[in-house]
Amino acid sequence: MESSAAVRSRSTTKYFGDVVALDGVDLDIPLGQVHGLVGPNGAGKTTLLGLLLGLSVADRGTLEILGAPVDRVLGTPAGVAGFLDGPGLYPSLTARQNLAALASLRGHRSDRSREVDEALEQVGLSDVGDERPRGFSLGMRQRLGLAAALLTRPRLLVLDEPSNGLDPAAKRHIHRLLGELAAAGATVVVSSHHMDDVAALCSEVTLLSNGRVVFSGPVEKLAAESGRLDYRVATSDPVVARRVVTETPGLELVTDPDGLRPEDDVVVARGPVSAVDELVVRLVGAGVAVRGLGPTVTPLEAAFLALTDAATPTAPATPATPATPAHDQTSPTVPAPAGGAR
Repeated sequence: MESSAAVRSRSTTKYFGDVVALDGVDLDIPLGQVHGLVGPNGAGKTTLLGLLLGLSVADRGTLEILGAPVDRVLGTPAGVAGFLDGPGLYPSLTARQNLAALASLRGHRSDRSREVDEALEQVGLSDVGDERPRGFSLGMRQRLGLAAALLTRPRLLVLDEPSNGLDPAAKRHIHRLLGELAAAGATVVVSSHHMDDVAALCSEVTLLSNGRVVFSGPVEKLAAESGRLDYRVATSDPVVARRVVTETPGLELVTDPDGLRPEDDVVVARGPVSAVDELVVRLVGAGVAVRGLGPTVTPLEAAFLALTDAATPTAPATPATPATPAHDQTSPTVPAPAGGAR
């Protein structure tokens, strides 16, 4: 029976020498969704993506991809593609020649010109297909790497910071493309440091900190974890506004907010959204015009900061030593145009 999960991890642990990169990761990623992988630097995101791409294997625990177990003997199943740290490209070949060469390396002997043209069109690079990527911007190289992955028609697409270097129009185009892939049944796993991208693109998200999962579930649920937020309130009378903030139940006046100059007609109030709604009513009742209102950070970013701060150990833990540490960083065993893996 075919698995209902694209990725299923149980107690997955990965060591690099004495460093515990992943520490007992439990994770389920359903088929047919865009799943975000977020966390601070060093949280284990790249290590986990590398396991999914077959660049290394776990030292402990079990990992299933597309219903098949992954280990040193079996490797990663067919149907997985993607890249880490940017795609590996041939700078002296044109974009179209790069894709044709990658298709040939994967064993496709027949003419793939139509598929190459379709992949270039999908990522919005049809007009530069005969140009060499050595002159491409970061965003264009990212899109060419995505086109190479799409040539394999992957069932699991793994992307590391796919929005890097993209202008707003290109980002919207790629977001729409990844959403269409998920709607067609593929699973897309993306890592990102940009919470606005995660909110716009992903239906579920996994948050890693210190190699452990501290949250996994719907984006909306993670955003709800933020609880009390700081809100910037621009008004016609900041003196009265400060007094009204202190009189509103559930709100706290933030007296030394970051990024505000003393002459700014802005106050910062901390509390739940229900209390902020009440603040607006009270300000209007006091004859104070509200000229602007919004959180200082998005709810998703606030939850990210709160959960990763809570997961940070107060003292460095001594890592356990595995029976047989693995140091492999092998070449991909899946059709992935990977750059250098960390």
